[in-house]
Amino acid sequence: MNEEPLFTPRLLVRPPQEQDETLYLETMALSRELHYPWIFPPLTRGAFGAYLARVRRDDHRGFLLIDREKGALLGVVNFNNIVRGSFLSASLGYYATALSGRSGLMAEGLSALCAWAFQRLGLHRLEANIQPGNQRSLALVRRLGFRREGFSPAFLYLDGAWRDHERWALLDPRTTLRSSNS
Repeated sequence: MNEEPLFTPRLLVRPPQEQDETLYLETMALSRELHYPWIFPPLTRGAFGAYLARVRRDDHRGFLLIDREKGALLGVVNFNNIVRGSFLSASLGYYATALSGRSGLMAEGLSALCAWAFQRLGLHRLEANIQPGNQRSLALVRRLGFRREGFSPAFLYLDGAWRDHERWALLDPRTTLRSSNS
């Protein structure tokens, strides 16, 4: 899939490419402390290659959030397990890097990509599953209007154990309005 880049006031948002390998791997190495124990992004050339192959499949999309001024990699957003048909849904994965600071750039990029997923992919629902202790991630989805739908015990196997997750969802406001006005 060759998606067109998006531009926000401070970000270039585009799919990852082979030539991003060094930037990606170096930035993820710098961000290990920030990511642990919540997420385990690719840290090797082979893992990065597998990541590229996955986000190029029809049922996945991946994006890098890049600082328009400095060219730094500030975050990653993935739409995983995209389901078409009557469900029109995807699982949302995202992570900031140590270079992003607390500047609101993840919210800026994620907000733009959620709107993109509703408009360009035609999705109706985006679901984010977040470990209860990940306060930064929970604050981000709250700020973007996601609604907490429930709790999933032992949802994902991470760092050697099954981890509980809170389930948060965002619905396309255009389709929500249509269905509520029917």
